[in-house]
Amino acid sequence: MRPLISVIVPVYNGQDYLEKCIESIEAQTYENLEIVIVNDGSTDGTGQVCKRLMERYENIRVITTEDEGVSAARNAGLDAVKGAFVTFVDADDRIRPKMLETLYQGIMDTGCDICGCSFYSWKTEEEWQASLEMRHRIESPTVYKPEEYLEKQVLNGNSRCWSKLYRRGAIGKQRFRYGLTIGEDMLFLVQLLPYLRGVAELAYPGYGYYQNPKGAMNRAFSPRYMDQITCWELARSSMPDKPEIQKRATTILIVAIMLTVGKLAMLSGWERRKNKKYVDICHEKVKKELEAEGAFEGLSGGYRMKVKLFRTFPGLYLALYHFKKYKK
Repeated sequence: MRPLISVIVPVYNGQDYLEKCIESIEAQTYENLEIVIVNDGSTDGTGQVCKRLMERYENIRVITTEDEGVSAARNAGLDAVKGAFVTFVDADDRIRPKMLETLYQGIMDTGCDICGCSFYSWKTEEEWQASLEMRHRIESPTVYKPEEYLEKQVLNGNSRCWSKLYRRGAIGKQRFRYGLTIGEDMLFLVQLLPYLRGVAELAYPGYGYYQNPKGAMNRAFSPRYMDQITCWELARSSMPDKPEIQKRATTILIVAIMLTVGKLAMLSGWERRKNKKYVDICHEKVKKELEAEGAFEGLSGGYRMKVKLFRTFPGLYLALYHFKKYKK
């Protein structure tokens, strides 16, 4: 029998989509699986869904935590799993039937500690079903040394913890940073990389990413949005002290700050005044990061204009951004 793969599924108020997610995992061609659902203090009917799923499938365990956030939920799963390999699936997402078998084979073929794949974004049930009918030729994986993976993948957008299979022994005691909810997966990956032998990547879109209109990135501003700035600051400090790497990380950090500013700008005038301290924090951070050599040049033309205006006239920038978005 092939080694056990543990699938960690953190869920908060996921009664409407958890069952379909689990069904996609149970439909895997790789059969030796355990599924650890971490119900993170859900207040809807998620607990009842978990109970039904445990009655239906023998390989499911449920852990209950007290609404401590996705990082704590994934950590609880890591502390509980028994498999030689582990993967993460968000409860509103799904995976294609051959994903885990393909990633496992990628690790076996390359000797890497992680094998990742691409993903398919979907919004409707029809789109998901159509994706299952698509046929994809699975090419040989591309193998990266850890620092090379950081430069060519993580710093170019592949900073997700899901859609990857990990050797559990390679994760060791590494855990997600408690309390962070946006950017936490990127930070986990960056801090894990120095301990790995290598990472393999496949173009195969095995993971189905649901564009959830209620997802974290689609919600109105809350202080938790500052997490993405914190995560990039912590990640940068964990990266090699090489000019090109630090310059690229700083450029991405500036973009993360401006994305947060965009969320603040979408608030009403009264709400923006209420959250002025976060505007001020973003303003000071932008000014500071722009002092880094090459960071500004790394921005796209559009972001250069945004950063210049926000650095000089932060209040005007927020007002113009708000007006433009709501005028559409």
